[in-house]
Amino acid sequence: MNDNIFKDRRHAGKLLADALEEYADRPNLIVLGLPRGGVPVAFEVARRLHAPLDVMVVRKLGLPGWEELAMGAVASGGVRVINEEVVRSSNITRATIEQTAAVEMEELRRRELAYRGHTGAPEVRGKIVILVDDGIATGSTIRAAAQAIRLQQPAKIVVAVPTAASDSCDMLEPMVDELVTLMRPLHFRAVGQWYVNFGQTTDDEVKRLLAEAPAPEAAHK
Repeated sequence: MNDNIFKDRRHAGKLLADALEEYADRPNLIVLGLPRGGVPVAFEVARRLHAPLDVMVVRKLGLPGWEELAMGAVASGGVRVINEEVVRSSNITRATIEQTAAVEMEELRRRELAYRGHTGAPEVRGKIVILVDDGIATGSTIRAAAQAIRLQQPAKIVVAVPTAASDSCDMLEPMVDELVTLMRPLHFRAVGQWYVNFGQTTDDEVKRLLAEAPAPEAAHK
């Protein structure tokens, strides 16, 4: 197997945890995974660092007719990020953006209720936040998450991912305190190309991993 390929998300999470070892056992640390795919990665990070695990729900605003291309994203806490370049080049109207955002906010609230039992962003004021996903392609979703977290005045925001596109890292780095990546390939087509097993993470798997992770009050005992 190529050394640059992760077996699956849990394997990638274990490798990522090694790169974050300096944060282990910090009493004000919290790990947030981006559902769904970021949660198995974040679970391994939280377990290795002895930190509580929660989710930061973000939904991509897909371009109508070409949903894989993000024209922006919405995140817990009501934060919205718009890719103005994509909007201009595709002649997207504000009405279309509002309509798409309304649909995705509905799904965002559904997931928050399913995963956490309530809506709203995790409580991160004064904490070191490690925000984890399974990779960064365009970066719109993780930028939305970082902006939502910043509004809560954390002590530090660390974004940690196994693999990321270099240009997306360039846009993200000024927004966070630290960006940790295991690889930034020159030819980046999609996150899944760097995994052997990149099957879809289910809602049930997210809920199971959150249930298995240490609770905030128990994480540092």
